[in-house]
Amino acid sequence: MQRRLTAGLALLRTTGCAALILLFWNPVTSRVESGDASPPLVLLDASLSMSAHGGRWREALDTARALARGGGGGGVIWRFGRVVRAYDSLPPSEGATRLAPALAAAAGRGGPVVVVTDGAVADVGDVAPDVLRRVRAVVLARPPFFDAFVASVDGPRRMSAGDTIRLTVSYGTAGIQDARSGMRDATLSVTAQGRRLAARPVALPDSGVVSADLTLPASRIPHPGWTALEVRLEGVDDDEPRDDARLFLVEVSALPSVVLLAAPPDWDTRFLARALGDVARVPVRTFVEAEPGAGRWRDAATLTPVSSAEVSRAAAGAQLVVRAGDPTELARVTVEGARASTPSILSWPTLRGQGGDWYVQPPGSSPLAGALAGIAWDSLPPVASLAELSPDSAAVVVLSARLARRGPPRPMLVLSRRDGARRATIAATGLYRWAFRGGASAEAYRALVAALADWLLAEGARSRERFRPVTEEVPNGMPVAWTWTGVGAAQDVAIAVTGGRRERVDTLRFDATGHAELHLPTGVYRYVAAGGPERGSVAVDGWSDEWQPSPAAPVLRSQDGAPLGRVATTELRDRWWLFVVAIAAFAAEWAWRRRQGLP
Repeated sequence: MQRRLTAGLALLRTTGCAALILLFWNPVTSRVESGDASPPLVLLDASLSMSAHGGRWREALDTARALARGGGGGGVIWRFGRVVRAYDSLPPSEGATRLAPALAAAAGRGGPVVVVTDGAVADVGDVAPDVLRRVRAVVLARPPFFDAFVASVDGPRRMSAGDTIRLTVSYGTAGIQDARSGMRDATLSVTAQGRRLAARPVALPDSGVVSADLTLPASRIPHPGWTALEVRLEGVDDDEPRDDARLFLVEVSALPSVVLLAAPPDWDTRFLARALGDVARVPVRTFVEAEPGAGRWRDAATLTPVSSAEVSRAAAGAQLVVRAGDPTELARVTVEGARASTPSILSWPTLRGQGGDWYVQPPGSSPLAGALAGIAWDSLPPVASLAELSPDSAAVVVLSARLARRGPPRPMLVLSRRDGARRATIAATGLYRWAFRGGASAEAYRALVAALADWLLAEGARSRERFRPVTEEVPNGMPVAWTWTGVGAAQDVAIAVTGGRRERVDTLRFDATGHAELHLPTGVYRYVAAGGPERGSVAVDGWSDEWQPSPAAPVLRSQDGAPLGRVATTELRDRWWLFVVAIAAFAAEWAWRRRQGLP
């Protein structure tokens, strides 16, 4: 006799089906596992702003120690600024505030992270938001104050004794507006070795940065060679005087090493003068004749009239003379007489050439082949025109060009020796297009000018230098950076650095990108490379933008951070008892149905 379905069988069926549905759905649950037992990692801001006006370094130091001792002790303190360093109680010395490298290093350690800072963090935008939210931040902000400062100084680095130094000085004010901020009159002054060289009155802005020009004859500098000029903002009553002055290094020589004659001037000569001064690192003086046939020369820097006799005297005393333009006008300037040896000549006749798109061909064997290796010649823009050259049998054709990439190549750059002097002739116009485009084309233009300067100046110039400083001055707390400019792979170089009466020997260790760093205290230094021609001056300025007031609202605000523990997740299929419930429910239902004779 077949029996009917009971409520118990229905309950077992419902339980088994519900368990199967939950297993197919597989919901996920999460929980926070407590991490309070892990010792904290305290990141202590050691930038110069912590010891600037209103800085709370001692309070930050005590706070970091207390946080490291909290939570059972065993906490670790790291100093951060430009880089991450181990803990010490010395005063702050870093010239920048960068939190991202410190958090990246802390990520591999685990445990809670606490940041103690004044809130003026330069790279908060580089930190991932989820990482920043989990960090506890203790901000000890500086109180607002009024500050007047010199922001930057720009001008020529190398010049002859007869040149005029033109400096562009940027200065401004920041901070709260109080009774002192209402003052408008100040003075910009230039001093060297305690001697005042120039000054001019200026008006302070209400806020922000403005610029002013300062001019002074190079002859006022006490001695030839490298000199540190101090540009100071005088007559201001602010709370932070350490950013009221900046250093600027200049080199003055008796006569210019390179004289460029442009008759008339054009874009090629403008780019060439700038590139020569950069790659050869010697004084370059440019004279232009803007009125063809008039014989009236002007100094390209100041546009002041210059007599033909003075132009000839400067050209005769130079190591390299560049003649660009009309050969008839340039022939009137003599270059012999002042030096024991005839200077090298770079001729650039830019007026007589066949127009069109002339594409430069890869060079063959020549004295410049090694310096020009690696240039992607097919990707360079064409030159505008090409003059006819008829080199003699002793000349060497370095570069040639073809019109629209068709037809026979014609010489574009020729090297020769005559009367004991080296000579080079460029027959193309429009080479400035390489530098104007930027990128690889600009580097190709720079390499070509450097190779020419190296060959023409031979042993008498700095064009053979293997490395050079990226900038002659660096702010307080920043390392002096160097870049490798020599041929081939960068090598470690030993240099002697002299500052005042103290001399130290260091080794520049260049990385794979050709950069090296050297940490020096504030001061002016002269360096000489061991076994090489590299020599010059660098300065570590007492100025730093860390001295200036912090923004009205700190970039990084105080926060407790996300829970310090680790978030753990569990899937429902990971719970073994749910499988047991499903199997038991279906097995019990089957057994019950069999006992009652149900199918």
